Amino acid sequence: MKISFPVAIIIALLSIATISNAQKIKIVDGDPSILKGQTSIAFKFTYDNMAIGKFENGQDYIDKKTAEYNAKQAGKGDRWAKEWVTNRAARYEPKFIDLFLKYGLMSEKDDAKYTIIFHTSFTEAGYNVYISRHNAEINGEAMIVETAHPDKVLATISVEKAPGRTYGGDDYDSATRIAESYADAAKYLAKFIIKN
Repeated sequence: MKISFPVAIIIALLSIATISNAQKIKIVDGDPSILKGQTSIAFKFTYDNMAIGKFENGQDYIDKKTAEYNAKQAGKGDRWAKEWVTNRAARYEPKFIDLFLKYGLMSEKDDAKYTIIFHTSFTEAGYNVYISRHNAEINGEAMIVETAHPDKVLATISVEKAPGRTYGGDDYDSATRIAESYADAAKYLAKFIIKN
């Protein structure tokens, strides 16, 4: 099958865009093979000192967006700020857990021998305004600890540039995009741990 020159260029550009936006996962310290043979795992999530977009201090981003939304409609910013935090437990963490369990071939148990503490260090909410879009993205670290001794980190794995988008393109809500970032991070983290 012969591909026309313009189509070949488009395919090449899409390939470059995909490669440049590729998620990166690597072992920072320790040995994740301690999870070999484990059938269950526990989870904990932290967001301390998380940067958001261009804001190194995430609270500055939240304050700015809250003020902007409240200026447009009284109370809208306050509702948005509350949802920004509640979406973590309501939408992001369940996505992460579901995909990790699916690809890690495990079940979730609070009293499992090991716990994964996933700390999100950076969030990019992205945008989708019909004619233009930018994927959401998160960076973080997955720390594997003994559930009974959570202060002792046995392995740390960094996750960078976990992209968040829906294939149908109907991710106009930032929480939908961010939830997909957590799903993507969990899927490839689980595969990485199994491989290593």
